[in-house]
Order: sequence, then structure tokens, then C-alpha cells
Amino acid sequence: MTALTLSTAGAATLRADALVVGVAKGVKGPVLAPGAEDVDKAFDGKLAAVLATLGATGAEGELTKLPAASGLKAPVVVAVGLGPVPDKEDAYDAEALRRAAGTAARALTGSKKAGFALPAASVEDAAAVAEGALLGAYAFTAYQGGENKLAPKDAKSKDSGAKLPLAEVALLGAKPRDKAYKAAVERSLALVEEINRARDLINTPPNDLYPESFAAVATAAGKEHGVKVQVLDEKALVKGGFGGILGVGQGAERGPRLVKLAYTHPKAEKTLALVGKGITYDSGGISLKPAGHNETMKCDMAGAAAVFAAVVTAARLGLKVNVTGWLALAENMPSGNATRPGDVLRMYSGKTVEVLNTDAEGRLVLADALTRASEEKPDAIVDVATLTGAMVLALGNRTFGVMANDDAFRTSIHEIAEEVGEPSWPMPLPADLRKGMDSPTADIANMGERMGGGLVAGLFLKEFVGEGIAWAHLDIAGPAFHEGAPYGYTPKGGTGSAVRTLVRLAERTADGDLG
Repeated sequence: MTALTLSTAGAATLRADALVVGVAKGVKGPVLAPGAEDVDKAFDGKLAAVLATLGATGAEGELTKLPAASGLKAPVVVAVGLGPVPDKEDAYDAEALRRAAGTAARALTGSKKAGFALPAASVEDAAAVAEGALLGAYAFTAYQGGENKLAPKDAKSKDSGAKLPLAEVALLGAKPRDKAYKAAVERSLALVEEINRARDLINTPPNDLYPESFAAVATAAGKEHGVKVQVLDEKALVKGGFGGILGVGQGAERGPRLVKLAYTHPKAEKTLALVGKGITYDSGGISLKPAGHNETMKCDMAGAAAVFAAVVTAARLGLKVNVTGWLALAENMPSGNATRPGDVLRMYSGKTVEVLNTDAEGRLVLADALTRASEEKPDAIVDVATLTGAMVLALGNRTFGVMANDDAFRTSIHEIAEEVGEPSWPMPLPADLRKGMDSPTADIANMGERMGGGLVAGLFLKEFVGEGIAWAHLDIAGPAFHEGAPYGYTPKGGTGSAVRTLVRLAERTADGDLG
């Protein structure tokens, strides 16, 4: 993990491999953002003009490297675009700062230390820069260069040829001795460490990450951070009657698990339950996915990774709220033992489900976990899942859908997601779509109308939420795994989508504002 420091040094005197400054897009050309004053002084006040000569405009995502002036200790200046100049001075959008810091951190892969002289006059700005830089500095190198980083520490291995991420971020312009700044940066560090742990899990190949090994990771993290962990194996699932989880996992050699993580605070007044879909590999089962759709299905446990990361983050931050996470873990594989289309499963709730498509498996494992979570009577439940391709068709690859049984709660989740920089969109649960899941054989089918399939999945899940409990469903199928080129602080591969939203929801709940 990249180190983070609040530096007391000025930009001119900091010894580092590079200095990062912000540039906004002005009407007449690039405009230096606050924080770049010392660097500009070293250029005799002509840094903006030099950047313009090099073709810089200040557009978001733009990055320009140039040799440092003689008055600077760092040899390189990295100017990163922030987008349009804000209406009010110093009022740069937090997400613009995150993305700019992430862009710079990615460009400095292989460097030992960089000073970030981006706007940091407020606690919020400093936190955004820290968060973006740390997220941007992420790299998944466990399987590169012949080195097995998952092996025991004393195991002999070859040196990795992978280029390591930026080793240290020195945040300039903040107030190192101010308690509020220290707390904000410590929060950013804890949050990003857990987001990056979630990213690692999503990126881990399914031959190494399966229900039992995922449960082991959760157990180890629980011991480290004071989170109680309970793991239900196949025998316990059979005894408990978890027909949905068992039905999905019965075709795989490696059995399913239901993992409960419980963080409690002695002064907590509210309880938040988080439920994550954890299909560690999704072949589609008997309803096998077509060629070209299997290669990234290691990411189908991204919802469970987000829930796991959020619970651990809440514990690390000591939030005054009880947070319980439920990881519904299974491999969805075709075999002679696999659930067939037409089979009927008896769920943990007692309801029967006719399985019309074994590739609609996420809703089955979530249904059992939602029912179990409801038994503990939390104040609210949020489930997170890479659930439907229909949601990707509706909202694209960068936005997740939000459904809920309570309009105010849905609005609150949407606002929180936008606040923390995770694009989302509120989606309805039309009652008329429920009829499409009527089954002549069982209480409900796991498929309904094809059009509006993402909403149909939400309606299915709603059936398994306890009465009187506020519930929201986040379908992160689009943003959970990024297959294109990295941008901002978003890497190629697992993104850790929804973790920031869940953590902010827990913080708001701790403050008495559940929504």
C-alpha cells in the first residue's frame, strides 16, 4: 500500500521524484490551481504560459510532464487537468480533485515519492486529494514476474518484473498539526486500504479465490480489526435450510459458504445490515454463458467484496453504529450435480422458487442472505450485487442502479453515492413486472419479463426482505469491473465500486441520519 504523509515542507524544498500541480481550463488558456504558487514562483510566474506552449489546456484527465525549474528540489513537475475553472476561487469539486490526483499517481508508477500540491485549503479538499492519489496508485501484481506474493513470506520466488506503484504520497498545503486534517487523512487511508483489498479479491483468479478461501480472508481480517466472523459451511447450510445458496453451489466441487461479519459499537443506536453477492466464478451453470462472456466472471463476487470492505472500514474508523455484513458465497458451475432449469428450490424463508435460468443465480443466494439478515431486525438493509446485464444496458459501465422499497431511502442512497463520487441512478420497482415471475409450480420463478430485467431482479429480491425494514438494492454490474484503459483513479480490473457509498451510509447512520 502506498504511504501517505501530511508534509510540513513547501513545494520548493520538498525532496521528491516529482511535484504534482493542478491546472484548470480557463477562457484564455490554462489557469494554475491553488497550491501551485511555489512551483509557479520557481518558473518566474510563467508556469501557465509554459504549459500552454506545451499544449496543456487544463481539461479534466489531461497530464503534462516537464522538467522542474532550478529553484525546485524535485526534478519533474506534473501538471494535471482539473476541468473548468470553478465559479468561486478554491471551490474545486471533490471528485475533480480525486480524479486529478489519481491520474497523477498512475502516471508516477515506479516513483518512490511525489509531492501533491493540489488544492488542499479545506479538510474536504485534502481528503479528496489523498483518496484519489491512493486509489490511483493501486496495482495488482500478485501474479506477475514469476513471484507468488500469495505464498508464505519465507517461500522462495523469483523477483517480480512488475513496475510497482508510487511508493509515497506527500500531501502539501494541508495543515499537518490540525486534528481535523489528520483525522480526514487517516480516514482516507483506512478507506482506501480496504477498497484496494476489495480490488485484490475481485482481481484474484477463481482457482485461488473460491468460497472457502474468501471466508478465510474474511476470518483473518475479522481477527485483525475486531469484527466477529461466523462461517456457515455446507453442513450448516443444509441444517439451516439455505436452499438458494446450496442450489447455486451444488454443481461445484468447492462448496458454498454464508459468512456473517459483525462490527458492534457499545454506544450504537442503529444497526445497518449489508448483503453481498459472492459468486466467486459464474459459468452460468447449466444455462451456460456463451463464448466471450466467461472471461471476467471472477468479478461476480464484487458485491461481497464491497460489503466485506465496508464492514472492516467501519470497524477501523470506530463508527458509532452496528454494521453486519452477509457474504453469500458460491461457485456457479455446470456438472451432473448442478441445479437444472425447471428445478424447484426451497429457500431459507420457506418460499419455493422455480429455477427457469441457472444464470440468474445471484438473486438466489442473495434471497437467502436477505431473509437471514432480516431476522435480526436491522434498521436498514442494503444489498450489493453484480446482478444483471440489463442494468449495464440501461446505465452503462460507470453507473450503478439503486432500487428500494422506500423512496426516501432510495433518494438518500443516491445522494450519498453522488457525494462520494460514485455515479448512480435511482430506478423504480414497477408492480406490473411482478406478474411475470408467477410460476405454475412454485411460489415464484427466478425469471420474469426480459424487458426491464434489472428491475425484475430487484422485485424478486424485495420478496425476501423482512416486513417493515427499509431496504435498498445496488446493482453494480456496470462499474464493478473495468475492462478498458485506466482513467482518473479507476484501474483496469476490479474497482471496489460501492464501498465508499456503504461507508458514508454507515457514517450517516452513526450520526443519526439514516435517510
